[in-house]
Amino acid sequence: MMVILPDSFAASAAADATMLHTRRPPLRWFTARPATLGAAFGLMAAALLGLALPAQAQFRVEISGVGATQLPIAIVKFRDEDKATPSLSVSAIVRADLERSGVFKNIDAPGALDENSQPVMTEWRGRAADALVAGSVTRLADGRFDIRFKFWDVVKGNVLGGQSTAVDAADLRLAAHRIADFIYEKLTGDKGVFSTRISYVTKGGGRYTLRVADADGEGGQVALNSPEPIISPAWAPDGKQLAYVSFEKQKAVVYVQDTSTGARRELANFRGSNSAPAWSPDGQTLAVTLSRENGSQLYLIDRNGGNVRRLTTSNAIDTEPAFAPDGRGIYFVSDRGGGPQIYRTSMGGGNVERVTFGGNYNISPAISPDGRTLAYVSRQGGAFRLNTLDLSSGGAQPVALTDTNDDESPSFAPNGRLIIYATRAQGRDVLMTTTLDGKIKARLLSTNADVREPVWGPFGR
Repeated sequence: MMVILPDSFAASAAADATMLHTRRPPLRWFTARPATLGAAFGLMAAALLGLALPAQAQFRVEISGVGATQLPIAIVKFRDEDKATPSLSVSAIVRADLERSGVFKNIDAPGALDENSQPVMTEWRGRAADALVAGSVTRLADGRFDIRFKFWDVVKGNVLGGQSTAVDAADLRLAAHRIADFIYEKLTGDKGVFSTRISYVTKGGGRYTLRVADADGEGGQVALNSPEPIISPAWAPDGKQLAYVSFEKQKAVVYVQDTSTGARRELANFRGSNSAPAWSPDGQTLAVTLSRENGSQLYLIDRNGGNVRRLTTSNAIDTEPAFAPDGRGIYFVSDRGGGPQIYRTSMGGGNVERVTFGGNYNISPAISPDGRTLAYVSRQGGAFRLNTLDLSSGGAQPVALTDTNDDESPSFAPNGRLIIYATRAQGRDVLMTTTLDGKIKARLLSTNADVREPVWGPFGR
């Protein structure tokens, strides 16, 4: 009998008969379905086939749900953007970014305005808009694009801000995301995350691809392309490196790769399984799950691969580490209580405190940037669903954010206002973002590949 376990716990019947654990891609990603995950991994052959190639998968955004309070905003089509950039609409990107945040409600914005216009505010108040954005895109003689915009408080009738910038064609999408960031921060006081990046893994045509893309899933670039599974990507705090697990050597090995050059190195390739990398907030240390001393336990390792030291000592499977934002503690998953639950320990090891109590199967911890909220996946009957737990309130009850059946890999946006995760919808593996109350969800749909293992990168691009 084959037992299918989600993303976190896998009993391996490898040659040494030791219980090994590694985060895994969904079992349906394997062309063969052997009796155990260990057997599946044993069939893999090494093959690294490509770095830094153009992405093939593209995304579109579908937004659903209604937030409790949303600011009505009208974003007029930027003047001349169809002529200057016919394959890319700057204003449409800004509009989609703001709507996906869950904070804004887009208002129909007909008419011809730009940053030099003097809009009639009574007309826009009549359309129920509280804010108005207009701008222009002009192609310059040197091939760059001059992008300008201004936005207004329709209620008060005053200008809230504006910018102008000249960018290369390759940076048009980034420029649009930065406009959305500017507007978001001016109107909410929180830093926008639209110009940040995500990483995820796709599977299509029997190949696994690690990709880096804009926060909306577009503009992706290939970091690694292989016929063997790639799992558990993790961003360094500076956004310049990714750690991940590759099976190209017929076993789980942790690599660190430079996102700009493609240069990479082995971080952990010890006897047994090496998996589930997580960066410390200062970027100097990673927590990993190793089975080199029998059983899967947590270890700390310097970013250069040296100074390996054991963090947990138990007879259980301890895995999926996630650092607290202050760097003093680590959350992780363990079955030391009989079933997988989320626990917390200090960087020095020692006392272990159980964190989740609702339900008998809780995995995949992610901690919000302010340390107040835990996102995780909980088994409810036969479904695996995204939950949150308020860590700042003792005795708080978990909150279910989804009603899907196969959620995995939650990751917070760097401003803590959104969560990206993977799930299965209409027979495909897809990425979703959700607001923390679960009311606004955006589906990032791949046109030609299944998509899993998302992780949201830091600020600072």
